[in-house]
Amino acid sequence: MNKAELIAKIAEDSGITKVQATLAINSFVEAVKQTLKNGGKVTIVRFGTFSVSKRSARTGRNPRTGFVVRAKTKNVAKFRPAGKLLSGNGGGTDDTGPMRKKNS
Repeated sequence: MNKAELIAKIAEDSGITKVQATLAINSFVEAVKQTLKNGGKVTIVRFGTFSVSKRSARTGRNPRTGFVVRAKTKNVAKFRPAGKLLSGNGGGTDDTGPMRKKNS
């Protein structure tokens, strides 16, 4: 699914226009980018967590020429999916599991 398909799906499911869905998606992306740029993290329950990780400096080699290159330390964005997102449970909002009684 690409961005245009996601926008169309959100607009259809929520009954809003594609323009409104586009504004919502763009706002979400900008909020995540700004938070990561400031070193924070964004956690969406039952979806996952966006965070920043520091990648250490390393040496690499151009496979065509064999020339050794030095890659600098840099920050990279990471996404860690929630456990239920990929577990087959779907991570939906309708938990129908058994309720437990509290022991008094």
